[in-house]
Amino acid sequence: MAKQVVFDEIGGPEVLRIEQVELGEPGPGEVLLRVDALGLNRAEALFRSGGYYYQPNLPGSRLGYEAAGEVVALGAGVTDFAVGDQVLTTITSEMSANGTYGDALRLPAGDLIHRPGGTDPVTGAALWLSYSTAYGALVEKGELRPGDTVLITAASSSVGVAAIQTARHLGAIPIAVTRSAAKRERLEQLGAAHVIALDEGDLLKQVAEITDGRGAQIVFDAVSGPGLADIAQAVAPGGLLIVYGWLDPRPAPLPLNWTLRILGYGNLQVTGDPAVRSRVWHFLDAGLRAGTVAPVIDRTFDLEEIAEAHRHLESNSQIGKIVVTVDH
Repeated sequence: MAKQVVFDEIGGPEVLRIEQVELGEPGPGEVLLRVDALGLNRAEALFRSGGYYYQPNLPGSRLGYEAAGEVVALGAGVTDFAVGDQVLTTITSEMSANGTYGDALRLPAGDLIHRPGGTDPVTGAALWLSYSTAYGALVEKGELRPGDTVLITAASSSVGVAAIQTARHLGAIPIAVTRSAAKRERLEQLGAAHVIALDEGDLLKQVAEITDGRGAQIVFDAVSGPGLADIAQAVAPGGLLIVYGWLDPRPAPLPLNWTLRILGYGNLQVTGDPAVRSRVWHFLDAGLRAGTVAPVIDRTFDLEEIAEAHRHLESNSQIGKIVVTVDH
């Protein structure tokens, strides 16, 4: 038997509950995984509350995209893994049926990668979705180059931190945007070349001062909403606005001045390509070993505290990743 986190109705963190399920033995092409840590993402809070881009299948929907653990059994035909391998999940299918919140999982072997950089489970659980989003958007789609200026909204989120480190690793210049100046020092410690605090003045004025009026070659935006047309003005002529999230779910008007390119980025579609997944893995492995990729763990919770972990996720007070650990 295994513990799985499920929910039966759309709602707040209180709808999450833990139930015992029978996993069964892994079938052909499957792997049985003992879970040691889970990475929490804004996507899961949106999924639970009905604000994600697809809806959960209720009742008894699972949730979660990423987990770190150890292979404990193999189904027929699995050759890329062995019992005892330390792995991460890279789920690209829908969460209701394949969510990762639990103490054990039965998954297709194709949803796993070997844990890069020899990382521990907590660090590993903070890696895949955040860094594959940053790398996939900025490098695979944005063609980020050394010397490029990158404006990063929601910079204290796990994806924001990953984007700062990705830009730094590649020789680009990350400008972090945060709502409060209270996070300035920490974001600078994490590698932001400049920090724009929205409580200190107009965003566009601060961008103009930092870039000598040129704007940023890439704007990496998690917010969208009515402010999209304004933030688009921070893009340098001919530059790229990448929108990867919708923290503000209200309609997003397009900018009236079309001297830029706009990309709506979907990470699961990009990293579903095995060639991209391989490049992400090598980027992470190299960065971890060099110290330029260094996940920031804001706080850890126990699996039994999953509702409280989601409350903390929605508080927007964190810097970096929230991780849930699993005792066995």
